[in-house]
Amino acid sequence: MTSSFESISTNRAPQAIGPYSQAVCCDGWVYCSGQVALDPASGEMMGEDVAAQTRRVFENLAAVLAAAGSSLGLVVKCTVYLASMDDFATVNEVYAGYFEAPFPARACVEVARLPKDALVEVDVVARRADA
Repeated sequence: MTSSFESISTNRAPQAIGPYSQAVCCDGWVYCSGQVALDPASGEMMGEDVAAQTRRVFENLAAVLAAAGSSLGLVVKCTVYLASMDDFATVNEVYAGYFEAPFPARACVEVARLPKDALVEVDVVARRADA
């Protein structure tokens, strides 16, 4: 069985700031690279607080997923990276606005530092709508 492998790119989300794809599709699955709160047009960080940054992160992820033929509703796994675990409750509150039960599986970790000194980064795995 041969696997299909497709790189996904959209100008509705920030361009990759390194040698990676915004997402990769393989065999009906979408693997999204981590998104931080960068504005797609300017490339500048958006949001002074973790709630605003988390909203921008999910808007970026939604754009990448749409370009891949998927959506937040088809996400099965999230990994949340926080600059401070003190922001856990705030991120949960925003996160809950983007998903419905049954919620995706998730891991959440505190990290020493994120790209562009972001407060939050999220990556996801989702099914393609046509899979």
